[in-house]
Amino acid sequence: MRAVTFQAPGEVAVQDVPEPELQGPDDAIVQIDASGICGSDLHIYHGRVPVEPDFTIGHEFVGTVLAAGHELERATVGERVLGCFHTACATCTPCIRGDYHRCAHGRTFGHGSKLGDLQGAQAERLLVPRANLTLRRVPEGMSDDVALFAGDVLGTGYHAVAHAGLRSGDTAAVLGLGPVGLCAIQAARAAGATQVFAIDTVSDRLDMARRFGATPIHLTDEDPKRTIRAATAGAGVDVVVDAVGDPAPLALAISLVRDAGTVSGIGAYAGKGEVPLGLAWLKGVTLRLGLANVIAHVDRVLAMVSAGLLDPAPLVTHHMALDQAPDAYALYDRREALKIVLTP
Repeated sequence: MRAVTFQAPGEVAVQDVPEPELQGPDDAIVQIDASGICGSDLHIYHGRVPVEPDFTIGHEFVGTVLAAGHELERATVGERVLGCFHTACATCTPCIRGDYHRCAHGRTFGHGSKLGDLQGAQAERLLVPRANLTLRRVPEGMSDDVALFAGDVLGTGYHAVAHAGLRSGDTAAVLGLGPVGLCAIQAARAAGATQVFAIDTVSDRLDMARRFGATPIHLTDEDPKRTIRAATAGAGVDVVVDAVGDPAPLALAISLVRDAGTVSGIGAYAGKGEVPLGLAWLKGVTLRLGLANVIAHVDRVLAMVSAGLLDPAPLVTHHMALDQAPDAYALYDRREALKIVLTP
């Protein structure tokens, strides 16, 4: 079968790879109908996340169940399903607490041997372990484009807001208007935020944020701190979501949040950096960081999409064939696409 594989930093290829086979009683084989290129895939593309050459990448998918182990109850052969971006065992201590993103036996699709050695979803077919927890049926009438978001990007944006404890009547700011940041805007509005400020440098993304009901602020052409302080009587916002994943935006987030407010860092941080911990301490800021608990949120997210409270469809800017993956990655890396959906 055909699959997108990592070759070297800045280089992916479409190759013939072995067909997946059932391994466990609750496994599934899914025929992929659509897969997404995610911002975190760029960490692999640039070599920041170590993945072996010829390893199949990608972790967002929608498809049809082709084969199922005898213990699979979540879906049956022939049903449309979407997948969460990682698996979890449901029996370890973190899973029993509901912290599926910290599963002691968790595996992430398409991230190489260091994160579970689980081949990725940018392929024609995919092995899905622990499918009773990993898969969900796609609601009737929901498009592949929309369903694709629930198992990763939309669930991550929702997690950023829920993790921060945002309440109806709060104000919020979102740093970084990639798909996760834009989904966080929708989630904040759905949670009852009275005002959401959206900060980035890309004009199209600022325009999209405005469409979602946020107040756009250009990071360099304007002064985000001054603008937000002026709009909040000098206090700052209740919640800041950092959807970038870098010490500089995290430092800005700490400066924008009110005293005793919350900063939710959902961007993928890597390496070391300087963060103004003294300021965070003086302000009594709560920092909530970490990978999104998408498995815990996916059913609620799907319900909110079905109810019209969340709608990620406008974020899809490009549809490309799987064989065009090298061009798609280059396009995405140049920030000329917001969300690319690949179809085999």
